[in-house]
Amino acid sequence: MATYTIEIDETFDVPRNRVFALFADHERFGKLLGAPVKRIRDSDQADPNGVGSIRKIGIGPIGLEETVITFEPDSLIEYAISSMSPVRNHLGRIRFDDVADNRTRIQYTIFFEDIVPFTGRLVSSALDQGIRKGIRRVPKLA
Repeated sequence: MATYTIEIDETFDVPRNRVFALFADHERFGKLLGAPVKRIRDSDQADPNGVGSIRKIGIGPIGLEETVITFEPDSLIEYAISSMSPVRNHLGRIRFDDVADNRTRIQYTIFFEDIVPFTGRLVSSALDQGIRKGIRRVPKLA
């Protein structure tokens, strides 16, 4: 199986806590992606979107579930696909850093392996384009 990596590095004129809040809230994250996203299980931590929370992306049976595995407020979110998927060993990592007064840098990295040979390139391209398009909405949504 082939391994794929998507790396997105962007900086916004928005304070880090607001950018983090946008990515951390599952429903708002859906608005960023332009896809239906719903939290289907709350975290047992203080923030319901924290470690152990599960979000479903998609509609009805056509969707997948992601589980938050790392949640460091205003700094880091990591998640893994936890349902049937066309990929395996998927890990999404979003790091948030201050770069200047009220400016935030995000480094969004996704790693995965394809299951069916040669499909990973298509999945990688679709994810990369979709996330890049959504990230342009950060200043309006945050």
